Amino acid sequence: MVEAVLIDLFSLPANLQNNIQGLLRNTLETVEKCSSTPAPFVYVMCCQRQGSERNGEQESLLPALRDFQSLKQRLEVVHALTTAAALYTVKQRLDEKDLSVIKVILPTLRKDLMKVYIDHLFTAVYQFEFEDLQVASDCENLQRAEPRSEGQTLPTQDVALIQSEIQTYLESLPSLNGELTILRSSLIPDDVFLHGFTTRTGGISYIPTLSSCNLFSSSKRRDPQVVVKENLRRLANAAGFNPETFYRVKIDHANAVCIMGKTEPDSYDGIVTNQKGVTIAAPGADCIPVLFADPVRKACGAAHSGWKGTLLGVSMATVNAMVSEYGCNVKDILVVLGPSVGPCCYKLPQESAKEFHRIDPKCVRLFDSASPYVDIRRATRILLESGGVLPENIQDDSVTDQNQNITFCTACHPDKFYSHFRDGTNFGTQIGFISIKD
Repeated sequence: MVEAVLIDLFSLPANLQNNIQGLLRNTLETVEKCSSTPAPFVYVMCCQRQGSERNGEQESLLPALRDFQSLKQRLEVVHALTTAAALYTVKQRLDEKDLSVIKVILPTLRKDLMKVYIDHLFTAVYQFEFEDLQVASDCENLQRAEPRSEGQTLPTQDVALIQSEIQTYLESLPSLNGELTILRSSLIPDDVFLHGFTTRTGGISYIPTLSSCNLFSSSKRRDPQVVVKENLRRLANAAGFNPETFYRVKIDHANAVCIMGKTEPDSYDGIVTNQKGVTIAAPGADCIPVLFADPVRKACGAAHSGWKGTLLGVSMATVNAMVSEYGCNVKDILVVLGPSVGPCCYKLPQESAKEFHRIDPKCVRLFDSASPYVDIRRATRILLESGGVLPENIQDDSVTDQNQNITFCTACHPDKFYSHFRDGTNFGTQIGFISIKD
């Protein structure tokens, strides 16, 4: 069932501008007549002319809106200078109300353009259907050109213009929830490596569980790739790395490791490099983003270590890749565990907890319960030490000086970090990143 209707009056031909009230009235009559109870939310998207008064433009549409009492508070006119700005505003309204099934009523010639905007600004969470804007016979100019056949795409240059418009708009948005903050470890020498762990502040993601510096997009979440890309651009600008040479692990919750410069696996949870100017990263919401640095051989790595990856030894697999590929000595490798869900909050079913108990009974609390508390950080440290990494070369939440601690519990700090465990399926993601300085 359609939850919202978007009426696109943004780029009407000049001969239709004078009849915009009639077009809107006819369209709203159809929406009102055909809608179920309660009526869907209706958004009317219009172009705000440069230098015009926004309120004045909205006032000009009021006569066409007054007769639709059943829609009342469910109808909103959205004015903006660009389609990207208008559509992004509509998206915010949809997200506020958790709406995802949208009918778009628009001129036939706008359909292909609108689909490109939607592809960039929305994810597979949303469902769109399209309907032609019905115009009077004296408005035949609107239908003059042949509509594109299904599957036909816009010229590359038109798509590029739309992408540029979207990017320019997103770059103009103010950062949310304070300044962009990067946590850094005192263990990793900053004269050799650029590194850090992100928090949730200082980006442009506005959906509550994703706000504001979300750095991961998927088909199951409402944050599109373009927003994540803009958050990454702001992070790169603040941290001092090039976002065009940025590589994030392709999560499989296993222990495969990608060697930069060699054939890339389809999925991997660890990545290593000795190339300068390349930034590698691992995401984490509750899973541990782990960073590795060898200041002697000038090599580094990043790993995503959830409970499955921890048991499979992804961190030690990353260390071993640095040793075999770059001739690192395991005793020179520094390892830092980033923000992740702590033993204070994290529970697993007992069958899974048993595996951690075998590593060390101290990794599990309330072992006899149905869902014991599990310490994936302690397990990671034990496995690293067993592989030859020096205890003093591992930084985690066991440090005695809490001013040096950066391995915070993500679930305990909703103001600073995202947490899948705390926030549910539509969760945000922070990252740990590292690169070798020139």
